[in-house]
Amino acid sequence: MPYLTLSNASLAFGHVPLLDHADFQLDPGERVALIGRNGCGKSSLLRALAGVGGLDDGEVWRQSGLRFGYVPQEPPFDPALTVFATVVAGMGEVSALLAEYHAVSHALAEEGADQAALLARMHALQAALEARDAWSHEAQAERVIQRFSLDPDARVGSLSGGQKKRLALAQALAVSPDLLLLDEPTNHLDIAAIEWLETLLIESGVTLLFITHDRRFLERVCTRIVELDRGKLQSFPGSFTEYQARKAQMLHDESVQNAKFDKFLAQEEVWIRKGVEARRTRNEGRVLRLEQLRRERAARRDRQGRVEMALDSGERSGKLVAELTHVSKRFGEGAAQRTVVRDFSCRLQRGDKIGLIGPNGAGKTTLLRLILGELQPDEGSVRLGTKLQVAYFDQFRTQLDEEAALVDVISPGSDFVEIGNERKHVIGYLGEFLFAPQRARSPVKSLSGGERNRLLLARLFARPANVLVLDEPTNDLDIETLELLEALLQGYPGTLFLVSHDRTFLDNVVTQTIVAEGDGVWREYVGGYSDWLTQSANSLRSSRAQAEAAPARTGAAQRERPAAAGVSATAVAPKKLGYKEARELEALPDRIAALEEEQKALTARLEDPALYQKSPQAAQEVSTRLARIDDELLALLERWEALEARK
Repeated sequence: MPYLTLSNASLAFGHVPLLDHADFQLDPGERVALIGRNGCGKSSLLRALAGVGGLDDGEVWRQSGLRFGYVPQEPPFDPALTVFATVVAGMGEVSALLAEYHAVSHALAEEGADQAALLARMHALQAALEARDAWSHEAQAERVIQRFSLDPDARVGSLSGGQKKRLALAQALAVSPDLLLLDEPTNHLDIAAIEWLETLLIESGVTLLFITHDRRFLERVCTRIVELDRGKLQSFPGSFTEYQARKAQMLHDESVQNAKFDKFLAQEEVWIRKGVEARRTRNEGRVLRLEQLRRERAARRDRQGRVEMALDSGERSGKLVAELTHVSKRFGEGAAQRTVVRDFSCRLQRGDKIGLIGPNGAGKTTLLRLILGELQPDEGSVRLGTKLQVAYFDQFRTQLDEEAALVDVISPGSDFVEIGNERKHVIGYLGEFLFAPQRARSPVKSLSGGERNRLLLARLFARPANVLVLDEPTNDLDIETLELLEALLQGYPGTLFLVSHDRTFLDNVVTQTIVAEGDGVWREYVGGYSDWLTQSANSLRSSRAQAEAAPARTGAAQRERPAAAGVSATAVAPKKLGYKEARELEALPDRIAALEEEQKALTARLEDPALYQKSPQAAQEVSTRLARIDDELLALLERWEALEARK
């Protein structure tokens, strides 16, 4: 029996129907991805299926007793509530009791609390919870909060965008749902969190219906793709790669069929204009057929056009864009001090396309500001190139005025924009980004998330810039627009800085990456995201091999020492070891062995999938520690060889 069905659904905002008598069925165990162009109605459909939005016509049926969780694109949380209270908020009548019980239990531990009153209230709450058999609900809430690495006592208003997304997922999973409805679950999550979420959703066995434009997430998670195209839902079983091949063939067949239809209609229109022949009784059937053809053509919805993007790289910058030498940056004081960038050096040149990779809060924005000279380092130096024209894309869209009209966002005070040497009317320019002329004077607040991103890109590309800084430009953009943006950036002659958690986008655009490796350490790699994974894995294997070979080298060197003692006294000998250096040499084998043991233990932890499920933050810390052990081992081995040569 299906979990839910959609029958003959219709929904419209304005003159274009988002759903045009659409049908859909979701069966247990499926993981279905809902895709489509920005503004086609995916989120509206998901809201209707979740019961928080309505339809103009049609019916949504859900299986009786079905437990489901719904995570919208921007969850409406109360910033004053704690994480625990928010997670249990979806548990029905027991949610208020659980939230109060949690608050009272923490208040008891505070100094100066009214212990007697708090204990009395706690006993009353315990009785109420036991009467409703609600203790399992509390345990489930605590488990999901721990699984998502959240602080149960933190206020929602203090959380970052990524933490709020994890909180929304935790709230949905706390009710042990049979079905999860997710709208853009990867937005605001870093790469480690996205990969962890992929594993969680696959291994949990929960039935899924989700909206996403993350192609790698689609490829790994979905078992079926449903596309919303011109009001109709089309199903494509299999992976995203299989969908792409079938969709390309369908579009080709559709274009051929439409061309034949239009050619035949044009021929019939020529015939009807002959006049006398068309009015003969024996041709009345042909006239009726022409009228039917006209009705079919009027009812046909052509596929929405493609975004037309162009970039003006402006005046050429100097060959050198920025050079950083042993740069460090810290924030805070005393025990709370945190090093965001530690002893980082790099040289960036015109035409480089650099991807910045790291978890949320690692300091990607801080490093960018250091590179562009907007922030002064605590140590080291930054040398900037000449003739730099910088343009920013802000992931939080703070550059957009909610009340401003679209035309004023693009070209305030003027009806024209200049792209390169071409002058365009602002309404025509907006049309290239798929904004209809009748929407040109609509306010920004009327746009969907994907449309806002398109508007911000249009605003960005309307100004010349030889340095582009794009902070999460892929959020909410549909797949077709993503691919067009990729092609545009690949041919961009200027310098690009890209902060993104879209792994496919990084692979297709950047030529080098700067990666956060923990504790303020940043390292450069050639290529995109997949290249970084390969290089870091090879580096780890190489370090392990060197560490495993160290005991053998130690034994060989000890066997060679007697021979070295027989060398002629006339040979020039290096300076002999001092007392402290001799003691250091004696201790080195034990230090190396201890690091090797720690390395083996950490590697075993890292290979355990349960680590990523229970605590992705711990997995990141283990990876960081492994990288530091590699560096320490190399330093100790080099020191051992130097001291051994002087013994």
